Amino acid sequence: MGKIKVGVIGVGNCFAGLYEGLEYYKKNGVDETAGLMHPELGGYKLEDIEFVCAFDVSKQKVGKNLIEAAYASPNEVNWIEKSKMAKTSVIVKESPVLDGVGSFVSEKFTPVVNKPIEELKKLIKDEIKKSGACILLSYLPVGSQKATEFWAQMAIDTKCAFVNCIPVFIASDSSWAKKFADAKLPVVGDDIKAQVGSTIVHRTLTRLVDQRGAKIKNTYQLNVGGNTDFQNMLERSRLKSKKISKTESVQSQLKTPLDPDNIHIGPSDYIPFLHNTKLGFMRIEGNMWANIPFNIELRLEVDDKANSGGVSVDAIRCAQIALDRGFGGYIEGPSAYFMKHPPKQHSDDKAREMVEEFIGKE
Repeated sequence: MGKIKVGVIGVGNCFAGLYEGLEYYKKNGVDETAGLMHPELGGYKLEDIEFVCAFDVSKQKVGKNLIEAAYASPNEVNWIEKSKMAKTSVIVKESPVLDGVGSFVSEKFTPVVNKPIEELKKLIKDEIKKSGACILLSYLPVGSQKATEFWAQMAIDTKCAFVNCIPVFIASDSSWAKKFADAKLPVVGDDIKAQVGSTIVHRTLTRLVDQRGAKIKNTYQLNVGGNTDFQNMLERSRLKSKKISKTESVQSQLKTPLDPDNIHIGPSDYIPFLHNTKLGFMRIEGNMWANIPFNIELRLEVDDKANSGGVSVDAIRCAQIALDRGFGGYIEGPSAYFMKHPPKQHSDDKAREMVEEFIGKE
């Protein structure tokens, strides 16, 4: 198998977790209990993933070597000493700002002053083609509708697969899915589902209660954290698609969805001293046999960026497999298993079976 050449859109905390995590496995080796769903996937190993180009909007990152940019403020991932990262010649290039910088995070870094958009488009296309990238991985901030659509079109224009890790609907939007299908390019999306995060845990508990014959009356999920993702989400106007994505992900596991007034899922607050730690709080209230009430309270503490990296490595490799097979459009199994808002929801058990079936197809 050849290398999987990936272009990165957004050199933020999520990417830093993926980047340093891959280096961790290269240095320490891989085994079945090392936090990977698939040490090898369709013939591709972790070391086959290569980041060949990168784009960002921060003056602290644009023009810098990819390693320097990945460790630059306001990034907080520091699992491996910067000096011990494998050398790279990749220089981070300018991305259009559009709606990619929220008002609450603008104090954390200085955005670049963009070149005229047509000039910038040409420079970006040239960089992608020169790098040999075959997949574009989007780690844009929540609420970046225009920026995500720009990069989805850029993927099509440069004949790249697209992995959309954020809750802007591309794979799950019929018009965008058709564009990728017509271009014979795969898309995996939308909104990365953490390895062991609030939504996957909430989905699992909800399905368990439903399958056991109990009736859920009310449920909520609240999340707090201390990195720029949570700071960005203080701007509530950027959260419409995020709340839809997370809520539908949980509702899809119920035979009868809850009334919107009886389910609340979404970010709660930004607590700076938590840094990359995310705290999730869940409650499920309902009734069981003889209409006797019960409730479940759960507190989850995770590193938000490890959660993302553990899933995106599989989404990337599935996108490459789809490219190898000449597949175009959204990939149903991987999108359902790796993403919160796929075009079609499935139970996680079913989605995992679909991924295994997809991997095994020739």
